Amino acid sequence: MDYILEVKNLKKSYGSLEAVKNVSFQVRRQSLFSFLGPNGAGKSTTINIISTLLSKDGGEVTLNGESGETYFRNKIGVVFQNNILDDNLTVKENLLYRGSLYINNKKGVLERYKELRSYLQFTEFENQKFKTLSGGQKRRAEIARALFSNPEILLLDEPTTGLDPETRKVVWKVIGDLRANKGMTIFLTTHYMEEASEADHVVIINKGEIVAEGTPSMLKEKYSKDRLKIVATDKEKLVELLNNLGRDFKKISDEYVIIVQNADETIKLLNCLKPFIKQFEVLKGSMDDVFIEVIGGNNHV
Repeated sequence: MDYILEVKNLKKSYGSLEAVKNVSFQVRRQSLFSFLGPNGAGKSTTINIISTLLSKDGGEVTLNGESGETYFRNKIGVVFQNNILDDNLTVKENLLYRGSLYINNKKGVLERYKELRSYLQFTEFENQKFKTLSGGQKRRAEIARALFSNPEILLLDEPTTGLDPETRKVVWKVIGDLRANKGMTIFLTTHYMEEASEADHVVIINKGEIVAEGTPSMLKEKYSKDRLKIVATDKEKLVELLNNLGRDFKKISDEYVIIVQNADETIKLLNCLKPFIKQFEVLKGSMDDVFIEVIGGNNHV
């Protein structure tokens, strides 16, 4: 299999604190790779090492089988959690300056700028100071900065945190296009589990160690449970029958929520409860369930 990025036995400590402990994973070329974990899990430390902003204590990080800061910096684009463009410069001034760090002639910098301006559609605010932009506009400008070198892999560290749902959709439209039409590999960290569910492969890290990994469907099958939600025609009789069947349930408002293992079990249970069901809904296990289960949260019905 063609891996663009490989991390082997990565280690990083801050004094006595082991932030990253023998972390190993591989990122397939042109895939969407999601790297999850709670705050302080070691995500940002790992990303900072990959992007050459932080030195490692041990292990190996290779891109296309190569190593070295100069090689990495020419192949990787990074959108950080916090914006790094200059507040007092316009979008155009910011990007032309940043572009000059990658392209050594003014004509080439301007041509690349115009390509990105058209692609990310920021003509309307290119002459505004960065500090005056909305959150979504700032994200687009930061993505343009990260794309200036035409990287092979784009690292996105919680790129949609704090954005409204409509703006998040805009950012995700760009991410989708980069994969589908530009052949770019996307390395994503996020606190939105519905975003992680779109990934080709997910790695979950906690306390500096990988605690689970696989495709979203594999992880949901292993760590999450489906739920059957029922609104009853006769609450007392429904509860009596559930108790007779030995089924645990939780009452939320006017709904009874029961954990079910699979479709076959759900159908059998519905047939048993049918006389007392006014309406029902089956909720599939989610990446939120996976995250809570893997990180060690309490199990809930």
